[in-house]
Amino acid sequence: MIDSSDVRRIALSLPETVEKEAWEMPTFRVAGKMFITVPDDETSFAVRCPIHERHELIAAEPHKFWVPPHEAGSHWVRVRLAALEDLAELRDILVDSWKQAAPARLLDSFRTSENA
Repeated sequence: MIDSSDVRRIALSLPETVEKEAWEMPTFRVAGKMFITVPDDETSFAVRCPIHERHELIAAEPHKFWVPPHEAGSHWVRVRLAALEDLAELRDILVDSWKQAAPARLLDSFRTSENA
């Protein structure tokens, strides 16, 4: 079963990612920009997501993606760990969020290493 330790392991494997506690929970950042949070119950995590894509994700898979009312206006979506299919899906979600926060210099080198 996928858990928050998998989120941490994959997040920290991404270039220049650091873990920092904020709001009494782990957050993961690249170049000072947060791209993942893991709320204290550790049954879900939040990632960056453009609002138009977020609506599509939630409509397509409401058992997996959701947004608490206090985050409705944000560019974040929550993901239920238990609903993920496998580690590859988790990695894809985390990498997508990382790419939204990473500076161009990291994106260029990351794309090169992914295609190697």
